[in-house]
Amino acid sequence: MSLLCVRVKKAKLQGPPDKFNTYVTLKVQNVKSTTVAVRGDQPCWEQDFMFEISRLDLGLIVEVWNKGLIWDTLVGTVWIALKAIRQSDEEGPGEWSTLEAEVVMKRDEICGTKNPTPHRILLDTRFELPFDIPEEEARYWTRKLEQINSLGDDEYSFQEEVQKKPLPSAASQCSFEDADSAVDDRDSDYRSETSNSIPPPYHTTAQPNASVHQFTVPSRLQQQGVLRDSCADSLQNYDVDYREHVAIRRYGSIDSIVSGRTDLESTSESSQMTSRQCSLESRHSLDLSDSPAGSSRYGSSCNVSQGSSHLSELDHSHESAHGSEQDDEHQERESNYSHHSLVSYHKDSQTWLKEQEEPRSKGEEEISETEGKHADHSTAKLPLELDKSKDVDAAAQVRYHGDNEPPPFSPARAHWIRAINKVRMQLQEGQDEADPSKPPWLKGGPAGGLYGIDSMPDLRKKKPIPLVSDLSLVQSRKAGITSAMATRTSLKDEELKSHVYKKTLQALIYPISCTTPHNFEVWTATTPTYCYECEGLLWGIARQGMRCAECGVKCHEKCQDLLNADCLQRAAEKSSKHGAEDRTQNFIMAMKDRMKIRERNKPEIFDLIRDVFCESKLTHAQQMKTVKQSVLDGTSKWSAKITITVVCAQGLQAKDKTGSSDPYVTVQVGKTKKRTKTIFGNLNPVWEEKFYFECHNSSDRIKVRVWDEDDDIKSRVKQRLKRESDDFLGQTIIEVRTLSGEMDVWYNLEKRTDKSAVSGAIRLQINVEIKGEEKVAPYHIQYTCLHENLFHHLTDVQGNGVVKIPDAKGDDAWKVYFDETAQEIVDEFAMRYGIESIYQAMTHFACLSSKYMCPGVPAVMSTLLANINAYYAHTTASTNVSASDRFAASNFGKERFVKLLDQLHNSLRIDLSMYRNNFPASSRERLQDLKSTVDLLTSITFFRMKVQELQSPPRASQVVKDCVKACLNSTYEYIFNNCHELYSREYQTDPNKNQDLPPEEQGPSIRNLDFWPKLITLIVSIIEEDKNSYTPVLNQFPQELAVGKISAEVMWSLFAQDMKYAMEEHEKHRLCKSADYMNLHFKVKWLYNEYVRDLPAFKGKVPEYPAWFEQFVMQWLDENEDVSLEFLHGALERDKKDGFQQTSEHALFSCSVVDVFTQLNQSFEIIKKLECPDPVIVAHYNRRFAKTIGKVLMQYADILSKSFQSYCSKEKLPCILMNNIQQLRVQLEKMFEAMGGKELDVEASDHLKELQVKLNNVLDELSAVFGNSFQTRIDECVKQMSDILCQVKGTGNVAANARNTVAQDADNVLRPLMDFLDGNLTLFATVCEKTVLKRVLKELWRVVMNTMEKLIVLPPLTDHTGTQLIFSAAKELGHLSKLKDHMVREETRSLTPKQCAVLDLALDTIKQYFHAGGNGLKKTFLEKSPDLQSLRYALSLYTQTTDTLIKTFVQTQTAQASGVDDPVGEVSIQIDLYTHPGTGEHKVTVKVVAANDLKWQTSGMFRPFVEITMIGPHQSDKKRKFTTKSKSNNWAPKYNETFHFILGNEDGPDAYELQVCVKDYCFAREDRVLGIAVMQLRDIADKGSCACWCPLGRRIHMDETGLTVLRILSQRTNDEVAKEFVKLKSESRSTEEGT
Repeated sequence: MSLLCVRVKKAKLQGPPDKFNTYVTLKVQNVKSTTVAVRGDQPCWEQDFMFEISRLDLGLIVEVWNKGLIWDTLVGTVWIALKAIRQSDEEGPGEWSTLEAEVVMKRDEICGTKNPTPHRILLDTRFELPFDIPEEEARYWTRKLEQINSLGDDEYSFQEEVQKKPLPSAASQCSFEDADSAVDDRDSDYRSETSNSIPPPYHTTAQPNASVHQFTVPSRLQQQGVLRDSCADSLQNYDVDYREHVAIRRYGSIDSIVSGRTDLESTSESSQMTSRQCSLESRHSLDLSDSPAGSSRYGSSCNVSQGSSHLSELDHSHESAHGSEQDDEHQERESNYSHHSLVSYHKDSQTWLKEQEEPRSKGEEEISETEGKHADHSTAKLPLELDKSKDVDAAAQVRYHGDNEPPPFSPARAHWIRAINKVRMQLQEGQDEADPSKPPWLKGGPAGGLYGIDSMPDLRKKKPIPLVSDLSLVQSRKAGITSAMATRTSLKDEELKSHVYKKTLQALIYPISCTTPHNFEVWTATTPTYCYECEGLLWGIARQGMRCAECGVKCHEKCQDLLNADCLQRAAEKSSKHGAEDRTQNFIMAMKDRMKIRERNKPEIFDLIRDVFCESKLTHAQQMKTVKQSVLDGTSKWSAKITITVVCAQGLQAKDKTGSSDPYVTVQVGKTKKRTKTIFGNLNPVWEEKFYFECHNSSDRIKVRVWDEDDDIKSRVKQRLKRESDDFLGQTIIEVRTLSGEMDVWYNLEKRTDKSAVSGAIRLQINVEIKGEEKVAPYHIQYTCLHENLFHHLTDVQGNGVVKIPDAKGDDAWKVYFDETAQEIVDEFAMRYGIESIYQAMTHFACLSSKYMCPGVPAVMSTLLANINAYYAHTTASTNVSASDRFAASNFGKERFVKLLDQLHNSLRIDLSMYRNNFPASSRERLQDLKSTVDLLTSITFFRMKVQELQSPPRASQVVKDCVKACLNSTYEYIFNNCHELYSREYQTDPNKNQDLPPEEQGPSIRNLDFWPKLITLIVSIIEEDKNSYTPVLNQFPQELAVGKISAEVMWSLFAQDMKYAMEEHEKHRLCKSADYMNLHFKVKWLYNEYVRDLPAFKGKVPEYPAWFEQFVMQWLDENEDVSLEFLHGALERDKKDGFQQTSEHALFSCSVVDVFTQLNQSFEIIKKLECPDPVIVAHYNRRFAKTIGKVLMQYADILSKSFQSYCSKEKLPCILMNNIQQLRVQLEKMFEAMGGKELDVEASDHLKELQVKLNNVLDELSAVFGNSFQTRIDECVKQMSDILCQVKGTGNVAANARNTVAQDADNVLRPLMDFLDGNLTLFATVCEKTVLKRVLKELWRVVMNTMEKLIVLPPLTDHTGTQLIFSAAKELGHLSKLKDHMVREETRSLTPKQCAVLDLALDTIKQYFHAGGNGLKKTFLEKSPDLQSLRYALSLYTQTTDTLIKTFVQTQTAQASGVDDPVGEVSIQIDLYTHPGTGEHKVTVKVVAANDLKWQTSGMFRPFVEITMIGPHQSDKKRKFTTKSKSNNWAPKYNETFHFILGNEDGPDAYELQVCVKDYCFAREDRVLGIAVMQLRDIADKGSCACWCPLGRRIHMDETGLTVLRILSQRTNDEVAKEFVKLKSESRSTEEGT
């Protein structure tokens, strides 16, 4: 955006001078602005315009027009390209341009001109560079001003003084001889978007389409909160010349402009007034014109006489001191008083000064003098020479302090220093006179301080001050109420009361409401007759108007309602003037009668008036006489001097085609009529014209009418035909009787007929001096006096302080303030003396403010304020006046009412902050008052928002919310501090209990927890009361304010802080039982869940309270573990005593399991009922509890395991005990699910799963023990089976017909086992749970299989679970060397194939039996069971040959000599393997080289030798063994002997092995074995030969296959190879002699 400044200077036109009356129109970017019209062939306009330019590709169009009677003609046009315009801060001399006759168009846009004319125009165009004062200086002065303001207090009486003083009247703003020259005809046919949307207040502003509105600064101002009215002032003419900018920029001061302007004014007096001066005069009010009453506040600093060379110091100091302390709100409210203070341009400046000074009161002069003194020295610093020269340059001279010398310091700063000194003085003055009880820092009004330090619109934004100072809450409630009524001075003002008393009697003895109406009839005029009311001609041939039959007054039909209503009084006056004495007497008699009747019928009215004003009966009687006489005298003896100043109007109708009007005003009193000058093109005109009238008839009316001047043919024709040629803009009719003293009043403009289009209001200052009543207060003040005294009398004197609320119904009920009698008094007074009903309402509201806590009053006040709001805020469509402006025009006084509301708002907040005390829930009436109080608060907020139009006043709902919170805070504190006492009073029936608590123990204690449950009970009672009693009442903001919820939230928050702290203390000392903490935990949980959980602030959040109690719950869980273990032992003891009986026929377990889990479940239920919402803490609890479960169940299992062996002999008991363990597992699973199952904390879950595995293992162990307990009985059965099997004869090849015999033999063999199993398994099936039964069956199966293997087939192992070292097996069966003897003792030598077949079939039968048709063990389990496979394998080996078995042994036993941990020596041997290429026979050559490191102790002869044996198949017919010679007493003998073994070609070398054995040769007894080594030929088959040292082991190692082969071969006693093999493999180192 660029700012285009255009100065239209002058023109030279060719032609006779009287032909030209020209004006200039500027158009750019759809915006049009117009200068004033100036006559002559060398017109001089000197007017500035500013435009905001967003597109530089356009041009500026300048048109010069000549005004005509009917239409205007174009003189010529200039088009200037915007790109060609220079950029500069300085104003230039301008350029002459030739006007051309035609424009050149391109794409519907003007791009140039053609056809030159002889006329020329001088224009100065430039783009303005950005302007501002240095930031630092701005900040410095803003801070200074804030410091001053922070000391301020706007309550001092100086202001009241100002408010009471008459408003200085200034003469018309522009009084020029030539009407045209003053025309400010800035009309436009385009409305700019940036124009202010809010209509300016009651004073002059440029039209919205004037160029100024394209300049954004004003709207920015508005956002900053600078008053719309001041803006409007500044906007009035923003067509500022550049020098003015410089001045403002440089000095940032008002005075600098003022001083600069004074000479300009005097210069321009002879010529036309320039719009630049207008703009200045309005601009100076921007920053500081905000006086509440001082209408000449900043005006006076500009209203400088042309003759004097100094500022009007007195006025100026007074104003600036006052103004600078005004706060923002003052500014907003009051700046509309400043409009009439704009500079007046009188021919005779002396007159103006006199007029300014005359109306001042003494008090004001004194103050002004003192200020004047203070101001003098500061002014002296600025060498401002104001009126020495009479040319424009003087202004520049002043502005720059002389061109050569720089100023001593910035003039702006000088002005501020001066202003600051004055403010300081002002504050001291004010502080002395202000209310001493109020601290000096307490700002009156809602905010303080000016906006910035620059009078330009670019003001620094100041941090907003809260609307209601928090400090004010500190004031006591009473102060709030009484200060609201501080203005009730009328109760003590005896002089005023005396006058009001008389006036009231006058109004009531002959009331307006009872006056005689005119008796109008339609009437035909025979001669031209004019309407008495509007003075227009009564038109028509016949029946032209109306005539009163009684008094003869004639008027239009439309005017009859506007005439004075009292026909009787008028008739009397008219008759007495015309000498018709008889008729006059008749009228007077009629009036007397009427007054007598009035007095007789309504004595109570006059009695009440007498009582209210405390008059004696005698005085009263005299006054009545006087009053009656004055009514009868009427106007015959009445006379008054009336001075009427027409100040300004606002919001007028636009009547011209240009969208504007040219308003002027006529004022008529009686027959005297005067008119103001015309203000051209303005809907908010300012006239400031004063008129004097004399009036001799109290029933006269002042008729103020606003007209739009029309100067065209149509209106001239109209003027010939009618008296009214101009358009009617509105009127106000004022009864002279309603005037008194000095009045500054806004009147709404009324219509004349229904067709009239009327809007706006007019401001009049009226001064009435009634003969005999020269020094009397205005009627509004008199009314206030009457109303307040009446209220005081009825409320305080008669009602003992209780407000009596009248019983009124209907739409206008709010206008009824008292009972019938008193109401009639105020209404009649108001009617007679012209008091508006809104003023009555506001006065009554002020009265009620002093009693707002009385029952029923808040409701009345709320209704009253709502109607006051409606009156101001709901503006009618016809008036384009904003609510704040309407309110500012209120005769009650904007300041006064706003201050009253602020104090009331504070008091209400304080009362609501104690709503429990002030509005107890027990009283329905007070609850209703509470509701009304909130309504009243809401109305105040509405008032601030809609009427004051504040940006964002505190929301009522938020205010009430804050109050509720404040009340709850104090309530909580109270119940906390008095908990025991309150609890015993409210909830304890026994009055003797708990009375002995010492005061210091009223609070919480570490020794016990009694305090907290009581506190919770009290909290709940409060929340319930809020929920049930207060929430339904305070239901005005359902979305934002639910008292119950707020109550719960606040109470919980406060309680939570205290509770947390208390629990931390308890945790350190732990003086109470864990159960007490648990109980408290439950109460807190209940409180939270019941009232807090669902509140918006807490919803979805994990609460804190479980953490406060976590340690105590853990403590309880620790204690609970001990309890559970104790309980377990008790339960087991009881169960043992009862012999572990089944709990019922269906339950197969005993009661101890049930008891243990009942206890655990109960404990868990308690944890569960805590309903802990914190998953982390729940996890902690579950972990701890899982440990308890583990401990208890494992202890149970251990106890059972220890004693289980002893119960195995009993029939059912072992089963029941195993069932118990199984039941533990089942219950544990249920417990796991109850604790959360898959959702359970991982650690706790793992703990329980581990426990489940442990219990499973216990059950396995018990089953094994139980199974093994049957070993001996099964052994017997199997032996019997073995005997029966031995008797089975026959070969292995069973013939087909002999199959049946095999089955029969199998049955016979099985009988002993089956008999045993039948009895037991049937019992187990009934007594055992299914899982236990399967385990028992498995164990029996194992025992049966193992025993059959051991006793029938000689199985290798007793333990089927895994390979053990052969050594342990050998140990179990005794030394294998004695195996032969062992076998000899056995009857069975070997199983025949038939016996194997029988045994095989028997195994199938046993398998079927254990499967039990699916009720027993699964077939797959049985098939795969290692016991069965082991048995089957042994059986299969029985049918194999010895060679095959030996081959199997060699091929499977690959680690016989490996792993010699502790060698007993070593042998060096060399082996060579040779295979014959033809026959494939193998030959092995073995050379025994030596032995070494033989470990052997002996006392006798030691003769070691080496024995080498070849082991393998097909060796029965070959040499198998060679031995070396023995060497005596040599522990490392050398042998070097070679031996040859021949192997067949049936098998390869992998089926053979060499066994090397070192022995000690003994004569006549068996040689002793030293050590054994085995070498397998497969290891050397690839290489063909090998030489190595072989470590000697103590014995041969073999697995179960090897052992089985060994056992089977050991039974083949007739086979030499088998016997030799068994002997070889069963050898082990002999015992040494030394050990």
